[in-house]
Amino acid sequence: MRGKLEKRFFYLYTGEAMAAVIFFIISFIWNKVFAHLHLYSLFSFWISFFLLEFLLFQGSVYWFAKWKRLKKENTAITPAYIVHRLKNIKKWNTLFIIISPFMFFVDLVRWYPSVPATGLYIAGFIYVFAILEYINYFHIQLSYDNFSDMKYLLKSKKLKKSCLRKDFERLG
Repeated sequence: MRGKLEKRFFYLYTGEAMAAVIFFIISFIWNKVFAHLHLYSLFSFWISFFLLEFLLFQGSVYWFAKWKRLKKENTAITPAYIVHRLKNIKKWNTLFIIISPFMFFVDLVRWYPSVPATGLYIAGFIYVFAILEYINYFHIQLSYDNFSDMKYLLKSKKLKKSCLRKDFERLG
C-alpha cells in the first residue's frame, strides 16, 4: 500500500512540474510559429498563463511534500507549514482569477478594431483550464485517473473533496 501511494505522489508531483515546463515550451513555440496570434502581446494571455503556471507549481510543491514525507517519515499527512502556505497563497489565486477577465477587456479595447480573436480564444482556454485546476486543487477533485477514484465516483455518484481541501479542514 505504501509503495503504491509513494508512486502515486511521485507521479502527481512530477506530472504537475512537467506540465508547467511543457506548457511554457509550447507557449514559446506557439508564439514563434503563430506570431499573428500576438499571444505574447496580450495581457489576458499573460495573466491566464501565469495563473496556470502558478497553480501547477503549487500542485507540484503539495504532492512533492506529501511524497517526501511518506518516504522519510512513513506518513502521508501533509506537513502543516505547507498547508498553511498554500492556504495563504489561495488568496493570491483568487485575486488572479478575478483580475483575469479585466485583462481580456483591456485587450479588446487596446487592440480594437483589429482584435486578435484567436489569441484571445487561446488565452480564454488557458483561463478556463486554470480555473478548473484551481477547483481541482482547492475545492473538488475533478481528475479521476485511476481505478480507485473511478470506483468511488461510480459507487457514490458524487465528486470527492480535493486532498488539499481535506488538509485545510484538518488544520482549521
